[in-house]
This record gives sequence, structure tokens and C-alpha cells, in this order.
Amino acid sequence: MKFRFVLVCLLALVHVATAAPRHTGPWNVAALQVAPRAEFGERTNLVQSLYYEGEPFNGKPTRVFAYYGRPEGAGPFPAMVLVHGGGGKAFSAWAEHWAKRGYCALAMDLSGNGPAGRLPDGGPDQGDGTKFREFTDADAKDMWTYHAVAAVLRGHSLLASRPEVDRNRIGVTGISWGGYLTCIVAGIDDRLKVAVPVYGCGFLHENSVWLEPRFAKMTPELRDRWVTYYDPSRYLAGVSCPILFLNGSNDFAYPMDSYKKCYQLVAERLRKVSVKIKLPHGHIWTFGEVDQFVDSHLRGGQPLATLEAMRISGGSVTTKVTATVSVTKAEFHFTADSGPWQKRNWQTVPAQHADGVVIAKLPAERPLVCYLSVTDSRGVAVSTQHEELK
Repeated sequence: MKFRFVLVCLLALVHVATAAPRHTGPWNVAALQVAPRAEFGERTNLVQSLYYEGEPFNGKPTRVFAYYGRPEGAGPFPAMVLVHGGGGKAFSAWAEHWAKRGYCALAMDLSGNGPAGRLPDGGPDQGDGTKFREFTDADAKDMWTYHAVAAVLRGHSLLASRPEVDRNRIGVTGISWGGYLTCIVAGIDDRLKVAVPVYGCGFLHENSVWLEPRFAKMTPELRDRWVTYYDPSRYLAGVSCPILFLNGSNDFAYPMDSYKKCYQLVAERLRKVSVKIKLPHGHIWTFGEVDQFVDSHLRGGQPLATLEAMRISGGSVTTKVTATVSVTKAEFHFTADSGPWQKRNWQTVPAQHADGVVIAKLPAERPLVCYLSVTDSRGVAVSTQHEELK
């Protein structure tokens, strides 16, 4: 037994020594893991406004505006970093949502704005022209993505410095462009204990709503530089915490092919997927999947169900289910349409579920795209990855 213990320890050391170093791009992660200077303002109910130190922009110091939510009591509480999407802002209601659930939460602005508009010392704005502008290696740190990721890491560091926060129970979730940022942050910040990107993903240069209006108009050199620095596909392999990918089948911005390529970069043991048919796209922070997944890793809650890889044989498709909460529904989703993912018509039919196995009959149409999902008694759903049958 002693020899076996020593052998396991030695193998673990070898793994650590030989593991590929985490790719951190242009960010000095160690520096960003130091708590920034912050000025706290007025508190209303569970939410307080604040400003904290940002990265220099065009050679000048910046501030980031945010709302900080915290429950009543002394803590220590788990905490969440909340990352808004395009057209968004620091949402006090989002911070309050998590505070009411027993979490401290920081919802920051990533557009250079304060509570009443543009800050004189804010960072870059969040327009597409800013995100995809021409840049060189020399001014990469003036790009929006650089500042946004840095602001999220600094926000995490600020939360971790608070006496009422359990620094060992902090996660991140982001919506749309915030989901895109969450994919990067989860890949470079090894302090995180859970992550949930909603909608957003990488491989934007291969397929996304920005493919034609932005990437197709770039020079090959600029496109390669943007992807190297700022596409999440360069960072997702570094994810070391549990991560839930939540998206819609027809999302206008982040299609299912790019989405699948992204989550496949993460170790299978760490990831869960929830793809919902024609899910609306917006600043929606009331998904039960997000709340329950985070609870399961930061508060000891019951986990989401686990689905094994889908198996196709003899005209049927199956998956094995492991669940601690009773499964109330199993479904088979499919489309025989081709062309843009956003325009495909999906069909959903019941699947059979018994003894931990879900099975459905395959339609005869080809080509066919399909996946299975289960929903538990809490109303939260998880999916297999989709498969394309020729």
C-alpha cells in the first residue's frame, strides 16, 4: 500500500512536470491576480456601486465601474464574476440575483462607461469597429478584448480580497460577448472553480455572425494576428475547472459548429453542454442550468446529469445517463436541413429513458444533425454533443 501511494505521487509529479504550460496570451496573469485599488460608493439593499483600477489605455490610467452584490451576514460566501455582452453594462439586477442566492457577485462594465455614460478615464468602447480594428503587436494591449479580459481578472482578484468572500469558491459566467470572454478567462485563470459561458464561443473566424462583415475584410496577416491574440480557441485547452456551455440551436451569432469545436477543446471530464432549441439571445441571467451548475460546484448542490457520448447503431441512437436528481424527460432533437445554422428547422420528439439509458430511433433522412438531451425534476437540461450524419 505504501509503495502504491509513493508510485501515485511520483506519477502525479511527472504529470505536472510534463503538462503543457497554460497559454496566457498578452496578459500578465500574475499581475492581474493582485487585488486592484477600489473605491466603494453607495449601497442600496444588497448592491453597492464601486470603481476599481483598470489597465492603462493609450498610455493613460483607467477605471472600471461595477456593482457589487453581497448577502446579509458575515460570510464567507461563494462568489461570482458576471460578464455582460454586447450592448450591455454593469447590471445591478444581475449582481442582486446572485446576492439573493447567497453569493457575493461583481458585475462590471466593459465599455468604458459609468452609471451615467462614458467615463473620462474609461477603457475602450465595445463596438464591433473597436473589437476588430487594425492593430499591431505593439498596440495589442489597447484592444478591447485585452482590456475586457484584464477587467474580469482584476474583478476576480477584488472579490478574492474581500473578507466576506471565500476566495476558494469563486466562479465566472458571461453572456454573449461575455461568454466569449468567459471562454478566454477560464482558460488563463487557474483560480476559478467553475465557469459558464452562455452563447459566446470562439472560432469566430471560421463561422460566426462576424465572418463576412469583419474577418472576410481583414488581410490574412491581421486575421491571423487577431485569432492568435483574441480568439477563445487559443485558450480553451487551458480550462481546469468544471465548465458548462449553454447555447441555442439557432443562435444568430455563435453557430453550433464553432460551438462544438470550442467545447471539444476542454477535457471531457470537466465539461457539460446544454443546447436548447431556438433559445432566445439576450442578457438573460435566469437560466436554471447556470444556477444549479454553479451551486453544484460552489455550494455542494446536486450536480447536473452526465451523458456519455452518443452511440449510433442499427438505426437507433443511445446514451447512458448518470443523475442524482430524477430525470423527468428525455428528448431527441434533429434537423435534416443544410445551410446556415441559424436558419435550420429543428424537430424534437420524445426519447425512451429506462435504467439509465436513453434511446431514440433515427429518422431516415440524410444528411441529418442530431443530439439527445435529458431534463431533471428541477427543470434543468443537459445535452450530448451533436453529430452530423451523411
